[in-house]
Amino acid sequence: MPSPPRVLVLDGPNLNLLGVREPELYGSDSLADVETLCRQTTARHGPEAYFLRSSHEGALIDAVHSARSGAAGIVVDASGCTHTSIALRDALAAVERPVVEVHITHVQRREAYRRRPYVAEVADATIAGAGIHGYALALTHIAHLLEKSAR
Repeated sequence: MPSPPRVLVLDGPNLNLLGVREPELYGSDSLADVETLCRQTTARHGPEAYFLRSSHEGALIDAVHSARSGAAGIVVDASGCTHTSIALRDALAAVERPVVEVHITHVQRREAYRRRPYVAEVADATIAGAGIHGYALALTHIAHLLEKSAR
């Protein structure tokens, strides 16, 4: 029996501070809570999640490059890099895997500089404002896309 496809859950700068940093915006859930939710979601929907979080743009890009051969899809909350990193955007465009972008907050209702998400330009879908539940929605959508492409 083949092993289930793997989905990279990629988290950018400051997400290690979930539950501590600006809880009025980001809530009280931690990054460990996100990972638990992702594992519960993938247990129901098939693909296996694996995780990388970094505050370093190059590490995020290297993870995307590695996903070309090691992942069936990517869920990404690039945090502030979504608004600043053309290099991360280009790496995601080149990966040739389904990409779903997640934002815990509703970025279109926030500061003007957050309204230019480079990552969204290459993502198959963007989920914003659903809190950490957005990760579960993103993984469910990746599973749907993988199932659809397998047909």
